[in-house]
Amino acid sequence: MLKQALHPRSFGLALAASVALVGHAASAREQGSFAQAEWAQDYAAPTTMQVRRSSTPILSPQTIAATEQTIERYRDIVNRGGWKPVSGADRLRIGAKGPAVSAVRQRLIISGDLDSASGGSGVYDSYVSAGVKRFQARHGLSQTGAMSMATQQAMNVPADIRLHQLEINVQRLRSYAGNLGNRFVITNIPAALVQTVENGQVVTLHAAGVGKIDRQSPIMNTKATQINFNPFWTVPASIVKKDLIPKMQKDPNYLTENKIRIFTGETEISPASVNWNSDEGTRYRYRQDSGADFNSMGIVRINIPNPHGVFMHDTNSKGVYGDDFRFISSGCVRVQNVREYITWLLKDTPGWGRDQVEQAIESGKRVDATLSTPVPVYWTYITAWATPDGSVQFRDDIYKRDGVNVPSTLSAPTPVASAEQVPSFEPGDEEN
Repeated sequence: MLKQALHPRSFGLALAASVALVGHAASAREQGSFAQAEWAQDYAAPTTMQVRRSSTPILSPQTIAATEQTIERYRDIVNRGGWKPVSGADRLRIGAKGPAVSAVRQRLIISGDLDSASGGSGVYDSYVSAGVKRFQARHGLSQTGAMSMATQQAMNVPADIRLHQLEINVQRLRSYAGNLGNRFVITNIPAALVQTVENGQVVTLHAAGVGKIDRQSPIMNTKATQINFNPFWTVPASIVKKDLIPKMQKDPNYLTENKIRIFTGETEISPASVNWNSDEGTRYRYRQDSGADFNSMGIVRINIPNPHGVFMHDTNSKGVYGDDFRFISSGCVRVQNVREYITWLLKDTPGWGRDQVEQAIESGKRVDATLSTPVPVYWTYITAWATPDGSVQFRDDIYKRDGVNVPSTLSAPTPVASAEQVPSFEPGDEEN
């Protein structure tokens, strides 16, 4: 049995290959080698209405089989007329009454989020709330149990479009039907989530920040080869032009406050010596000092060689992991609970246990750890899939690759992380 440990930061996020579970971020404890990071659940209604965490990887034969079975179920739903749109329900809470509550109740029953035996009351009771939580879990939304505009919009995606999504995505899943390795990493971009997998089981789960709509994270297969502790960040030319120079035009102290230095060759120059209203700023090299509190890569960078120049890394803005909308980077992937992630990556590398990882981080110095055996890393784009327990997951087609015009339900960041400001530019295609 895997042990659980709850971390005090709460957030809503989606767990790929199984479910989005709300609660408190978990840090894994070691039992033998690793325990699975997971999130707590809190339902007032019977446990049969819960969406349970699964250890089945999203890229697995079991997920393919479950998705194929779900396609048949959704074909039957479509043949029966699908579900009716819900309106005027975006502010419903426990205790609310009226026809909108009945409409929500029927919508939840059709999709299997609410037992039809729960009654036909027009009151928004604990059963409806638990059904809404289940629905939110399956769609990557924060599990409040209360209706929101995003929840209503997700409910109103027609059944035939959801069916088309499943049909498209089962083909994507089949493309990974070969041997992916004994130990590997999955990044599911639409779910903004990272899984580590070993011996066919999910070991750790991590919320992620992925590429913006106009700076998309690529779909690719690569390998994790090296960990850079306490890295500098060299700002790439694209971000210098798009983000850094405009920042300096507005605030001449921006570079200094963010500990970003300017170099011509190996000589450091003063920001005051640059004409920021010309193209002069594009001629220099910019390097941000290492430091967990201000460096855009946080405490660690994970090198995954690829032609796109992207990588995985920590961040100094942890609050983003609490948002439903985590499409905020310039193409790289930020990893929540990154210490657990890199400890798992380095598990088979001699001399790199959890204690050594912590020592390298706390030293504040640049330290490189090369994996003795590179770990396969798969960046995927899966917007619809099912788990062996019969739960079906849907995510926004954020990059519009499904070709079925799925309406967006996540149009803007949620306010959960508003207390921690997210930087306006992020690591992208830069060199170390």
